[in-house]
Amino acid sequence: MKSTFGQNLIISLFGESHGNAVGCVLDGFPSGLKIDFDFLNAQMDKRRAQGSLSTARHEADQVKFISGVKNGVTCGTPICLMIENTSQHSKDYSKMRYVARPSHADYTAEIKYGGFQDADGGGHFSGRLTAPLVAAGALCLQLLKEKGVTIGSHLYQMMDIKDDAFDALNPVSQIEVCNKKVFSVLNADAEKKMIECIEQARANKDSVGAVIETAVAGLPAGIGNPYFHSLESVLSHLLFSIGGVKGIEFGSGFDLAMMNGSKANDSFVVKENKVMTITNHNGGINGGISNGMPVLFKTVIKPTPSIYQMQKTVDFKSMENVDLEIEGRHDPCIAHRARAVIDSLTAIAVDDRRMSRSIETDWMGKSK
Repeated sequence: MKSTFGQNLIISLFGESHGNAVGCVLDGFPSGLKIDFDFLNAQMDKRRAQGSLSTARHEADQVKFISGVKNGVTCGTPICLMIENTSQHSKDYSKMRYVARPSHADYTAEIKYGGFQDADGGGHFSGRLTAPLVAAGALCLQLLKEKGVTIGSHLYQMMDIKDDAFDALNPVSQIEVCNKKVFSVLNADAEKKMIECIEQARANKDSVGAVIETAVAGLPAGIGNPYFHSLESVLSHLLFSIGGVKGIEFGSGFDLAMMNGSKANDSFVVKENKVMTITNHNGGINGGISNGMPVLFKTVIKPTPSIYQMQKTVDFKSMENVDLEIEGRHDPCIAHRARAVIDSLTAIAVDDRRMSRSIETDWMGKSK
């Protein structure tokens, strides 16, 4: 199993849900960043299970740096970080070792790895593996913030409940609001209704998904490449590594199919000696390269597949049809926790792409 991503900033993920620990190695990260541990812990808190809206599995998620950091400052050498697992209940999964949980990776993992995979709690496929991604992403978010780039996400839609959208031309103040909230919704009424929706799903032994909107503000023009390493393709590559993500759209996305070119085109204008666009239907990206406007995209998170209702499935060892009633500790919705993972992977993707800029220009787009 290869669990490595990146060309310039390379991240390798390790661990299993019920193993001793999960973690990652971040190679290519620059030296000299003084880690803001308060910010790091705040990011981990956003992903951590809390209250009745999340799983009852509560982990401390204390990040330990094994290498690449000395006296709280990055050394420029590979950073290895580890998060110990302290709340495993493997017995919850022992009775369903060969029973395929609907919409999980149990069956596909069995086929691919011949039964040698660690299946407890989903093993390496578990959402538990997003914890080290958030830790690594916190370093990348801090690095970008020092460059004037901010990233934030909010729950845009859940069922028929919609939040306010990001300002496509200037979402900075909204990003600041989102980044201060544990349950990230801009409109107070929408927040209340979404929480009620999640609580109702739990009461029904069911689950719900959501659409998450993300904005990257302050990113200069020129980040990305055409074709295979475009900013969109690298972001999509990373974001689809989140198990619950099933769709991504940039800018106006699928709504572009209902527009004429005269409306969909983002006309350019010079304002305060800076090239800008009047609209932002393309989500701040042209030809796979950032154009200096906010990068905007939405991801859809599917309903949590682990639900407590009786479901039909198969025992792939005995090759029999069986009924399954899942036990254990599961989220009725993962979207409010996934928002921190999306922010982190976005930061990792942007840092990887910005490090690939031509040596003829600095990263702010000025000729050397």
